[in-house]
Amino acid sequence: MSDRLIIAIDGYSSCGKSTIAKDLAKELGYIYVDTGAMYRATTLFALRKGFFSNGALNKEALIHSLNDIHITFHFNANEKKNETFLNNESVEEEIRQLPVSRNVSEVSSIREVRDKMVALQQEIEPGVVMDGRDIGTVVFPDADLKIFMTADPKVRAQRRYDELIAKGEKVVFGEIYENVVTRDHMDETRKESPLQKAADAIILDNSFMTKEEQLKWIIDKVVEIQHKNEN
Repeated sequence: MSDRLIIAIDGYSSCGKSTIAKDLAKELGYIYVDTGAMYRATTLFALRKGFFSNGALNKEALIHSLNDIHITFHFNANEKKNETFLNNESVEEEIRQLPVSRNVSEVSSIREVRDKMVALQQEIEPGVVMDGRDIGTVVFPDADLKIFMTADPKVRAQRRYDELIAKGEKVVFGEIYENVVTRDHMDETRKESPLQKAADAIILDNSFMTKEEQLKWIIDKVVEIQHKNEN
């Protein structure tokens, strides 16, 4: 049996799933797929096309345009980071801003959108780290290792606030916190693939853990599974 695994990391928003997934993939020499960025890029596409009017999304227009959405990932060697490209344009910074954050849950709840994204994700071979909301339950229900990340909502909001302030954006903590709580509710209650922990997922509450502690914690789990596979 191959020692290259499929690792699924699910959990709530602003838990640092993407950061730990990227670090883990780099440490293991695996491919990293940012599924959250795929939905964010799709949301940005909808915003740019004017599919949102007075806060309401024209779902039919977005569904009709799905074939016009092409999302790829590239590693920026100069800045040493992964970048998300929407139709050959780097949108890594723009998809992390509040306009996208406010609307991504609605976009990701559309069955046709999820079907397209899941189909693309399932083409990935073992030796991959993938993070999102339903990787262990829908995309890869037979993943070798499933991690479900969580943290106190206020801790997550503070992390997001600090991140945006560091980028020079003018934001209010209360708005960030409200967005985190609202997204949690929308993700948990949406009809299509709601956020939920897979029965065999291991919970990682990182409220008071450093990135280094989280990475070591997961790598220990990877080693355990690889040793079991060898026997």
